[in-house]
Amino acid sequence: MSVVSLLKINMKNELVVKDNILINASYNLELTEQRLILLSIVKARETGQGITADSKLQIYAGDYMYHYKVDRHAAYKALKEAALNLFERQFSFKEEHENTGKMGVVKSRWVSRIKYIDELAILEVTFSPDVVPLITRLEKHFTSYKLKQVSQLTSKYAIRLYEILIAWRDIGKTPVIRLIDFRTQLGLGDTEYTAMNNFKKRVLEPAIDQINKLTDITVEYEQFKEGRVISGIQFKLKLKLLKIDEENIAHEFIPTTFIGLTEGQIKLFAKKLAYDDIFASSYAEIGESYKDLEKRLINNINNPEFFEKNLHHLERIGLKMK
Repeated sequence: MSVVSLLKINMKNELVVKDNILINASYNLELTEQRLILLSIVKARETGQGITADSKLQIYAGDYMYHYKVDRHAAYKALKEAALNLFERQFSFKEEHENTGKMGVVKSRWVSRIKYIDELAILEVTFSPDVVPLITRLEKHFTSYKLKQVSQLTSKYAIRLYEILIAWRDIGKTPVIRLIDFRTQLGLGDTEYTAMNNFKKRVLEPAIDQINKLTDITVEYEQFKEGRVISGIQFKLKLKLLKIDEENIAHEFIPTTFIGLTEGQIKLFAKKLAYDDIFASSYAEIGESYKDLEKRLINNINNPEFFEKNLHHLERIGLKMK
């Protein structure tokens, strides 16, 4: 099977796509609510025709069972609870005023309409007008990942942290995030886990542990202080290189880090790109050394979005497509 055909398989179904505005938004959703929102986003993309603020997306109990590997009782319960609570859930994000350029804070609901049909175990979801462009508009900055990557996570904080981190996968690290902003992104209230040791024990470290064990990235973090007080946090992440048995490609999930290049090819073309003036002039960060760029490329080349975007560079420096 060629690299191109592998890429096409990898980029099709079950892709969660969010505008980075939504990735960086502040909200508090329970685990089942996050899972159903993600399933709804996947459903919206699978229509192939886009959605509007009037579109009704149907989530079946079987969808929930299949993706999250739970029994029928848990799936029915998740859909019923969502019907009761999801309509009340809100999120907030910063938005620039069209005329003045000044920033304001928008508060909105996730859904404008929700219906549960008990006899059929079907949840019908209509996204709010603010959400629709943030999951369908792809011409600006957005983040995508396979639903499979978070399907095994059982911490609501782990799902949120994964999304925040994966938006920075090309660079391999986040900027230093103010702790107060990070807590808000995770949906923590002002009185929840206020002591740093409690926050790390109950929220941060369990989330990182799940991400490292169950997703396609590994992550570590560094704390930053103002005086004696921890004021910021920075994460560093690496994509795992996973090998897939080609005979089972039609049946097995292909992670977003797999496009068919061997480890040797990845290292070879990472080095070539790092020392290629045409590529490096537009991709390297200010002050970044050739070696540092090469290391960053080793983590990025096997990412489908990077690969597709920079295929012309790879072919120019010697990659032969079958």
